[in-house]
Parts: sequence; C-alpha cells; structure tokens
Amino acid sequence: MALIRYILLIFTSMAAAQSQIGLTPVNAIAFKADEIIAVDNFETVYYTIGNILYKKSSDKPAINYSNVQLGFPTTVNAFNPLKINVFYQDFNTILILDNRLAEIFKVDFNTKQPYKNVSHISTGYDNTLWIFNQDLQQLELYDYKTDKVRATTVPIQSNVLALASDYNYCWMLTEKYLYQYTYFGSLISKLENKGYTSFAADNENLILKTETDLFYKSQKAETIRPISMPKLLINQFLLTNETVYIYDSKILHKYQLKLK
Repeated sequence: MALIRYILLIFTSMAAAQSQIGLTPVNAIAFKADEIIAVDNFETVYYTIGNILYKKSSDKPAINYSNVQLGFPTTVNAFNPLKINVFYQDFNTILILDNRLAEIFKVDFNTKQPYKNVSHISTGYDNTLWIFNQDLQQLELYDYKTDKVRATTVPIQSNVLALASDYNYCWMLTEKYLYQYTYFGSLISKLENKGYTSFAADNENLILKTETDLFYKSQKAETIRPISMPKLLINQFLLTNETVYIYDSKILHKYQLKLK
C-alpha cells in the first residue's frame, strides 16, 4: 500500500510539473515609473509618473501628455496606439489620444443623457469603448463618435476587478468569475475566480495574477495553468505575444514564455 501511494505521488508530481509553464529570462533593465501601461512589439513603452503619461520608443526621445484640470488618470489603455484612451474616474471622463499623445476626442459622461456612472473602460473596435456602467451593473459597448450604445451584457452581481479587450472580445474579472464576451455582448465563457486579482490579455491569451503567483490561459483551452517563475515582487505584469514583462517598481524584467 505504501508503495502504491509513493508511485501515485511521483506521477502526481510529474503531472503538476508538466502542466506548469516556464519563463526564460531575456533581460532586465532599471526603469522608473509609477505604472507601466504597455510595451508593444517594437519595445515602445507607455508609462506614467505622477499625472503625466509618457511614450518612450527605443530610438526616439520620450513624449508626454498631462491634463492639469483632470489630474491623475485612473487607467490608460494603449491597445490601439492610434487611439489611446485615458480614463479619469473622478471626473467620469475619457480622453482619446493619437500616437503623438495629442487629444483627438473627449467623452464627458456627466453631460450625457442618460447619465452613465463609469468605473472601468477598455478599447473596442472602430470608434467604440467597453465601459462598465456601475448604476446598471453591466458592460456596454459605447460608440463615442455617435454617442450610442451598440451592445450591452446581462447585469452581473459581483464587484469588477479588471477589464481588458481587443477588437473581437472583452474579458471582465469580477470577485466571483472571469467572463469573456464577443463584440456583440454575448457571453461565451464564464470561469470561477480562484483568487485572481488582475489579468493581462494579448492575442486572446491571458495571464492572471493571484497575490503572489501568475497563471496562463491559452485561447485554445479552458485550463488555467500555473507559471513557474523566480521569486519577484510583481508590482505590474504585461503580456505581449509570448513575452511577459514583470515590473517590481525598480526593474523591468522581460521573459519569454516556455509553452509546452
């Protein structure tokens, strides 16, 4: 009996090891930022210091943007570098910036009818934004050019922790579930939240974070797999293709995912 238990333990350990995803170190650079927003395929870094948003290309001086009247941005989304959205939750306002960080559109939800109390936003396709309407407890795909809602989701009964999207899908992490929606607002998956506090999305793949660990979910599978990684303070993390960036408030670490 003891031998059988020993053999089962070995096989269980081997299966757990095989299910883990590894990280291969690429480089680590000193970096000063309050928050790193995104790193694109060309190593352009978007980040904030105080109430100033910076865009730093590898071969060009940094450019920046700030709005004195609105103060500190709540979130910045640079998924579409031609239409960067900067959200100021205290003022219920979104600013759309171009690739030179010049303002091209302003959405003040305080002036809209019906009034929208927005807590989270993310980029949609064309001239749309995914917004979470706190009063209705639902996601809305909002066209800021026409001031129309193109799609809505069924209301949810849990606090929203994070929101991310691409041109085809929107993911919403709540205290209870991780939801995935199409751009029509249709729910296509709903997974239990097992301690995840935030996530990053790229090419329909996800990295999810608990208090201390990272996990990977492929677009091709419902399984969420742990990532084997060194002990690091994960102040922030980003996913670009199969590259993971981890910022510990002083060093920006770059890793390559080892997918099996």
